[in-house]
Amino acid sequence: MSKCFPIFGKGNESVIFNPDELIDLFLDCTADGICIVDMENRFIRVNHMYTKIFGYTEDDVIGRRLAEFPNPDIVKDIIGAVKLGKTFHNIVTQRLHKDGTIIDIAVSYSPFRNSAGEIIAIIAIYRDISENKNIERELKRTRELYKLITENTSDMIKLYSKEEKRIVYASPSHEKGIGYTPKQLVGRTVYDLILPEEKDHFERVYQKLIETGEPQLLQVKLRTGDGKVIDSETTISPIFNEQKEIDSYVTVGRDITDRVKNDDALRNLDRLSIIGQLAAGVAHEIRNPLTSLKGFSKLLKSTTNKEKQEDYLSIIMNELDRIDMIVNEFMSLAKPEAIRFEWGNLFSILDSTVYILYPQAVLHNVQIKNHYQNNDIDLLCNPNQLKQVFVNFLKNAIESMPHGGNVYIDVQKIEGNRVLISFNDEGIGIDTGVIPYLGTPFYTTKDKGIGLGLTVSNKIIQEHNGTMKIESKIGQGTTVKVELECLMRE
Repeated sequence: MSKCFPIFGKGNESVIFNPDELIDLFLDCTADGICIVDMENRFIRVNHMYTKIFGYTEDDVIGRRLAEFPNPDIVKDIIGAVKLGKTFHNIVTQRLHKDGTIIDIAVSYSPFRNSAGEIIAIIAIYRDISENKNIERELKRTRELYKLITENTSDMIKLYSKEEKRIVYASPSHEKGIGYTPKQLVGRTVYDLILPEEKDHFERVYQKLIETGEPQLLQVKLRTGDGKVIDSETTISPIFNEQKEIDSYVTVGRDITDRVKNDDALRNLDRLSIIGQLAAGVAHEIRNPLTSLKGFSKLLKSTTNKEKQEDYLSIIMNELDRIDMIVNEFMSLAKPEAIRFEWGNLFSILDSTVYILYPQAVLHNVQIKNHYQNNDIDLLCNPNQLKQVFVNFLKNAIESMPHGGNVYIDVQKIEGNRVLISFNDEGIGIDTGVIPYLGTPFYTTKDKGIGLGLTVSNKIIQEHNGTMKIESKIGQGTTVKVELECLMRE
């Protein structure tokens, strides 16, 4: 007869148990499925968790042989080895549930000995690990999918460390894209690839990534393995650790050299279109001083009075300076150039733009009025490209007022070191249904337009990390709002 003994619980209250009862309690309370098989391979005991894992009731299995249930072939050999005294721990395998579904199991087998040390049965302990295995399989499938994507995509994918900005991983596409194998890239820094003059631009974009924690778009020039220079467009995305801190970052880049060339071609086409439309106004503006030059040249020729000759020469020189200024402004707009950013004063750029448009404004009886007094807003920009953008807006405003009117230019600083520039006209306005299509290449509301002005303007503004918005109502005019960064000079 088994010897009973007390077990103390809360408040030192004791409950008397004998070992047989404790074994029953253990089998019923353990989180693992347990079965005991005798030396004839018959089930003699299963606990509640076993029935829960496999779906069989005690009546389904007690007294039946192990071979009557689906098991891997290796189980027979394992049972034989256990009968000889061996143990097996955490064998990961798959078994069938009663309903036919496959479950992942970790199982351990041990010999069950009597007090004399003789093996009288086999104990098998089962743990359902289906959820963990499903997670592992999903992770493996995801890794294989990512590997498949990175190894077959034409985009260049790199993983960088945060502090040193060193390449930790580079996709095979780099060999075709920029002439470097992944092995050649790992360990190098981002500064080894971009041109030296692009360093400041990269640092500004990277700082914004750190501050906002949001992906950033970067367009820089890269030097390839064979020494060529290409234009690259790259999305930089942060990778966060468990503390929600940026641990590293991943970049997805592509060669956009051909696209940049096409953009340049569109800009030049738009620039030529602007020049052609402004030519009549410029010719009219030059004709006035030319008339003065002809008249005073004749007077100069006909007089011998030294004082009058000096007056006439002074007038002639002033008119020549005026012509020179008009031509220079016109040529600055016409001159194609590479995209190069430099410090420029916003009000100087706007004043220069107004000067170019002045002849056309006069022809259309339009007054251009500015609402700004400050002269301390500096932009890191390409002045001539911004001038091209502003010319487009003012030209559109002038052409929208066939009977004359006013165009107002307003400048104000706003939050986040940005500046808002508004161009407001008193023209015929634009149907609200048309506004979403403005900026689409070759879409135009004009009879003689080519539909590139707003497309090119929007592209230039985006390259200056800015935004463009158009508001209009029929009969009430149109307002174009441009937001740009105004940085402090170092």
